[in-house]
Amino acid sequence: MSHPGEPGPGVGASASASASASASASASASGLDHAGICTRDGPALWAAFEALGFALTPVARQSGRRTPDGPIEELATGNRCAMLRQGYVELLAILDPARFDNGLGALVDRYPGMHILALTMGDVAGNLARLRRGGLAIPGVAHLERPVDDPAGPRARFSRLPLPDAPEGRVQLIRHETPELLWQERWLHHPNGAATLCGSILVSAQPAESAVRLSRLAGQALEPDPVGGFALPLPDGTRLRILPPEVLGEVLPGVVPPALPFHAGLVLRTADGNAAARRWLAGIAAEGPLGLCVPPERAGGVALVFAP
Repeated sequence: MSHPGEPGPGVGASASASASASASASASASGLDHAGICTRDGPALWAAFEALGFALTPVARQSGRRTPDGPIEELATGNRCAMLRQGYVELLAILDPARFDNGLGALVDRYPGMHILALTMGDVAGNLARLRRGGLAIPGVAHLERPVDDPAGPRARFSRLPLPDAPEGRVQLIRHETPELLWQERWLHHPNGAATLCGSILVSAQPAESAVRLSRLAGQALEPDPVGGFALPLPDGTRLRILPPEVLGEVLPGVVPPALPFHAGLVLRTADGNAAARRWLAGIAAEGPLGLCVPPERAGGVALVFAP
């Protein structure tokens, strides 16, 4: 006989399984949070994206800790962002080379372009424990903060779990501690119609190794990609593709990797079937296998695909 507050016959096991599944799901990546395009010339990158029809947030200088328990200090870097209804594109620059750049300079020296891939997480402690159980030497939670539009006003705060020593760049799990400060309605309307960050394309000489690293970070299973290589579907409907270089031309014709691994492309979905993007990007973008594609040389080093 069950008592008040206890599960009835046959319910305990399913309830326990449900709770376990819920805990497991929270200790994994739930989606694609943002991608970061990196440069030493912030004004040029920001102007290029405004010319592509993005409405960017104000310039924000970043602060953080060099170690999980270190003091917060102003970093070398600052950004502007193209905030979308789902996800965003970060445009990150080294603004003060005399300060600590958290390894960004070494990444940009490989090639200016996309070096940041951030996946959304909910349970920071659970994900840290999961990754450590998997043998990853993650020292702890990395904290980052920056102002939003007023240096003296509220500061956006983030908790991050970066994948250590990843050849794919700054690949990480992230939780927004102050999402309401970033996803403000005034920044979500873009003349080109971009609304959702729905995928990325990574090219690797060892796609299986890169795919396994991303899968371990996300806590999600891989699938075969239709053109070769691997895909990592995420619960929010976004999709990461990890491809060998010989098939890149099938999805992004004409894109040549400057080095490997190489974050070759981002896929953005528009709210109007690409109507605004076709008008705004006339003479810049061309129709390709995935949609309307802006070449890397016009978008900071990464191909931008506008998908209807």
